[in-house]
Amino acid sequence: MRVLKKYSIFVFSMLFIFFSVYICYADTTQIQTTETPEELRQLYAQSAVLMDADSGRVLFEKNGYEQMPMASTTKIMTCILALENGNLEDEVTISSYAASQPKVHLGMYNGQKFHLGDLLYSLMLESHNDSAVAIAEHIGGSVEEFATMMNQKARDLGCQNTYFITPNGLDAKTTFTDENGNSVEMIHSTTAADLATIMMYCIRISPKKEEFLNITRTISHSFTDIEKKQGYSCNNHNAFLSMMEGALSGKTGFTNNAGYCYVGALKRDGKTFIVALLACGWPNNKTYKWADTKKLMNYGLSHYEYQTIWEEVSLSPVKVLEGVPKENDIQTDVYVNVKVQKKEQEEGFSYLLGDTETIETKVELKEEMTAPIKEGTVVGSVQYFLGEELIRSYPIVTEEGAERIDFRWCLKKILKDFGIGKI
Repeated sequence: MRVLKKYSIFVFSMLFIFFSVYICYADTTQIQTTETPEELRQLYAQSAVLMDADSGRVLFEKNGYEQMPMASTTKIMTCILALENGNLEDEVTISSYAASQPKVHLGMYNGQKFHLGDLLYSLMLESHNDSAVAIAEHIGGSVEEFATMMNQKARDLGCQNTYFITPNGLDAKTTFTDENGNSVEMIHSTTAADLATIMMYCIRISPKKEEFLNITRTISHSFTDIEKKQGYSCNNHNAFLSMMEGALSGKTGFTNNAGYCYVGALKRDGKTFIVALLACGWPNNKTYKWADTKKLMNYGLSHYEYQTIWEEVSLSPVKVLEGVPKENDIQTDVYVNVKVQKKEQEEGFSYLLGDTETIETKVELKEEMTAPIKEGTVVGSVQYFLGEELIRSYPIVTEEGAERIDFRWCLKKILKDFGIGKI
């Protein structure tokens, strides 16, 4: 009986643990399902982001902040740095190291010379690895120095989870000693959110955005080396350009570690979206990235619209302590009128919102201030929030000023009350 009792207790305990785990798993699954739109539950990519390119807001993400290798999508950073720091007519002399890069490559040789602009087409249309190294050496002096430029640019853009080692995106890792003396190993990697941010910079913010778009939208480009000894032809492998109306730009990538990757942009109906995908299948699943990209782009187009955001708010005058009363009655409280400061004729701002998203308006206004106060003094703000995120703020300012009661004012007041006159 004692053995049977112990056995019964053991079985009951195991069943309790099993059902507890099952319930927790079921609850977690339900939470994830309700948060993920039905159209986006079956994405192939291990990491994906849909971004509003106008605001930089991530509209959807699946493991979008997980650091992963990104293959040749790296080359959008290589391209934009070359455009910003070089000249399309620059002469680039090919090193033996650049010429030794593995396929996919242009097939250049040591000492050969090209115009930088032609190498950028080779880089972005055919994704040639030797062109990437040649560009990096020309712009940075060496691959290592160019990688430093790439990482600094990533930091400048707020991409804190990106680490570049190569200009072409081939799998790579490096080890260095941190400030605490610990050995740290880093791989060439980014996140889908960071990759989308870099693409947003390339197509919207960079002073060379038009040149970037022109190169990446070109269907084919033919050129020769500077000595005209050999001719080359490059064809664009970004099939997305012909898949959806409004496709702007994009870059494919693949390595054994990264799998198929893609980052692309689309503009339609006044809306601009960026999709970034990492680890979107391995051979023979080359088309997965196109299915995911179209699914995410269509979701953005169908469920997000621009809305004009503005709310007229009622603002009470602000009390002024120690202020000169308008009627010169020292017993009277002093108040100044306030208003929302905005541009002339401005009637709100436009913001991209999803089907179920709403904007909350909050008013912060001081109850009182101490004189003296100048006209236009900021006394608060009207803030617009999307969830916990502040998306726009307008200052509240005084419409008039208020002087401070001082000795001179008091003396004038006394003399006037006694009929003595001005001083």
